[in-house]
Amino acid sequence: MKKYKHILKNHLDAANKLKDVIPMTKLKEESWKIVAVSKSGLEVGSLIRGTLPNKLDFLFSQAIYAPNNVECEIARVSENEEIVINEKLVSSFEIKYDYIYGEAHRKHEEKILSAIYKYRKGRHFASMKNEVVLLVDDGSETGMKFMTALKTILVMKPKAVYIAVPVLPSDILELLEPFADEVFFLYDIDDYVETSLYYEDLAIIDDETIEKLLGE
Repeated sequence: MKKYKHILKNHLDAANKLKDVIPMTKLKEESWKIVAVSKSGLEVGSLIRGTLPNKLDFLFSQAIYAPNNVECEIARVSENEEIVINEKLVSSFEIKYDYIYGEAHRKHEEKILSAIYKYRKGRHFASMKNEVVLLVDDGSETGMKFMTALKTILVMKPKAVYIAVPVLPSDILELLEPFADEVFFLYDIDDYVETSLYYEDLAIIDDETIEKLLGE
């Protein structure tokens, strides 16, 4: 674990290094749509794009937690109301699916719709039919954000879906690979702890920055 601590300086460093493994010429020529799956991913996506004209967007989602554990994510719902469930956890804790669907509806109504109006001024997530999509985040601890985004976008029948992420657990890489056309990454770590450990400076993205990036 120690050898991976602070392996990246910040989001700019991560984005610049990802550019070395992403086929940037194809990204430009094929007009890949860059879609962030988190606020931090939005900044990384913006830095990967740089001055290129590629469209940048954010797919909103919300975690659904176990009834008696606010830190245990058992499912996630996207703004298109696609739900990904961690079946092992749900089975282990004997959680009823009615609870998950009820929480998914509540989170969508209370959190996601509010975010759409706040950050996108009510604009719905664009269709990705026949598009080449690059999903981006600054790290991935459980893979749930990526899996939710993959499920949401694959339903739209895109031409291809790629993932770009600087650091992620080895088992999550194995989880994502069958669903994405390719995963571009810098480090896959066996004993992954949390994303912040791998950055010297992990900036918090403020609301003004999000609104600016989504308004471009």
